[in-house]
Amino acid sequence: MPKNKNIKSILIIGSGPIVIGQACEFDYSGSQAAKALKSEGYRVILVNSNPATIMTDPVMADATYIEPLTCDYLEKIIEIEKPDAVLPTLGGQTALNLAMELESKNIFNKFNIKLLGASADSIEIAENRWLFKNAMEEVGIKTLQAKYVKKIEDGILASKEIGFPLMLRPSFILGGGGTSLVNNEEELEKKLQEAFIASPTQEVLIEESVYGWKEYELEVMRDSDGNGVIVCGIENFDPMGVHTGDSITVAPIQTLSDKEYQIMRDEALLCLDTIGIATGGSNVQFAVNPKNGERRIIEMNPRVSRSSALASKATGFPIAKFAALLAVGFSLTELNNDITGTTPASFEPVQDYVVVKIPRFDFPKFPSTDDILGTSMQSVGEVMSIASTFTESLTKAIRSLEIGKTGIRNIDNRFINLPKVELQEEIKTPRPRRIFAILEAIRRNWPIEDISKLSKVDIWFLNEIEKSFNVTPESTPSSILKMLGWTNEDLDSLEIKEELEKNRVYKLVDTCSAEFLSKTPYLYSTFGVSNDDLTTKNKKVVVIGSGPNRIGQGIEFDYCCVHGIQSLKENNYEAIMINSNPETVSTDYDTADKLYFEPLSWVEVKRFLIESSLIQ
Repeated sequence: MPKNKNIKSILIIGSGPIVIGQACEFDYSGSQAAKALKSEGYRVILVNSNPATIMTDPVMADATYIEPLTCDYLEKIIEIEKPDAVLPTLGGQTALNLAMELESKNIFNKFNIKLLGASADSIEIAENRWLFKNAMEEVGIKTLQAKYVKKIEDGILASKEIGFPLMLRPSFILGGGGTSLVNNEEELEKKLQEAFIASPTQEVLIEESVYGWKEYELEVMRDSDGNGVIVCGIENFDPMGVHTGDSITVAPIQTLSDKEYQIMRDEALLCLDTIGIATGGSNVQFAVNPKNGERRIIEMNPRVSRSSALASKATGFPIAKFAALLAVGFSLTELNNDITGTTPASFEPVQDYVVVKIPRFDFPKFPSTDDILGTSMQSVGEVMSIASTFTESLTKAIRSLEIGKTGIRNIDNRFINLPKVELQEEIKTPRPRRIFAILEAIRRNWPIEDISKLSKVDIWFLNEIEKSFNVTPESTPSSILKMLGWTNEDLDSLEIKEELEKNRVYKLVDTCSAEFLSKTPYLYSTFGVSNDDLTTKNKKVVVIGSGPNRIGQGIEFDYCCVHGIQSLKENNYEAIMINSNPETVSTDYDTADKLYFEPLSWVEVKRFLIESSLIQ
């Protein structure tokens, strides 16, 4: 259907300051939405308190308010601007919770404001753990055995009924705040108190633990006509028990059969339909028992998320832009995919490459902090890589972390001489360094089944990594070596290095597995025969991004990069962006003239500059 012409002005609520679990991915989503809505003639009013964002640039919205994100301030802004509608699903949990508070105070009715994307009832069902559980079970989607409690005493009684271990899940939370795994009665009361504090509504779901199960996420788009697409399927390398924001993740899904995936896909679409998400993007999470394939739905986010930003960059499908346009009445069939320029948004993206995301942590800056990972997010940023195979992509992601590691074969010195018992404990315990302990065990030729049993990492991933350690470089084609995760640093022979460089090509991210031509130069390096990159004779300037967010280097540098690109384009330079951070505006497909998703190491950047004839 066409856009809603009864709506003239729309208020977008931002996500506020950068915090663990809510970072520059919401600057990306808010900026994308503001541009899309303005292009359709809507007056956009933006409220946010973060001065470092692209979102709060005066040119981004028609009216920008840099004010505290509280109900009182929002009511005053609403009274001044009198927007026809509010879009709360692009500003993270902060915006969603504020919208619910405004609804509870009858502000929307008072000023005759329409809530876009998801109704208050839909948000309540999705965010209230017990209502969500009941809604899923009514339509036949299996959930975990659980009890909903509002008092500590009730939580203690529920623990006796369900039995340990338990998972505590507060309602209306951000980044898994207040969630925890409880193994015994001694831990229960303290963790229940923390969970009640974390929930704005002081409500907690106590459920059976599925620690060690496999975890999957589906990014889903839905329009008002009832059409739905799965934008991206994401599989967690780490098992359930580690927050997905702190997990290594892989797209597309690698270890499900097509039949299993199709059932999960149908349940994700049914979930949105049941909750009543009218339009836009949502994230649906599932747990699967690796022993027997049993599946349980865990939760859904009725808004864009960090995973949404990852899915957008992994596929080239602009989730936040389309979510905003769907919210004002467009259907998926009416929106064109900007990457191809010819296919509609109702075409589900298809990947002919593998994407790996690795979180970035800054625990060394807080030496007294426990670095064991759990169900509450602790990462401060993340990197994303794109390549032909899982192992090549994992290697590029490790390089992108900027922690002094060159890839999967660059073993951590802490583990090389570690006794077997201690290495087993490192593999068993979820920490940021666990991936390197796993790599050391594979280097030592430990049975893959033993490593999987300790780590709960699926055997398929471990087998793929093992291939890199079992290959004989002298008798293996260089392109195969590279796809197995070998790097120049791994090779002693200069002749092999030179041959590797000859086989290096750039491929396009086109959302459609090369079925249609791509008009947008969004590229990644890999090894093969055909090169999709076309070099122009234009004057060019490369802007090198700031990589993953970390303590002391965050969204403010993305702001600088975007403004630099805009200035270059205005002065008739071809602006080229190189970055590894999927959360940013700078890695949006339409920010620079060309986007290269690559590690920010001298090896990659130098090779790129030479091949682009920018340096001789």
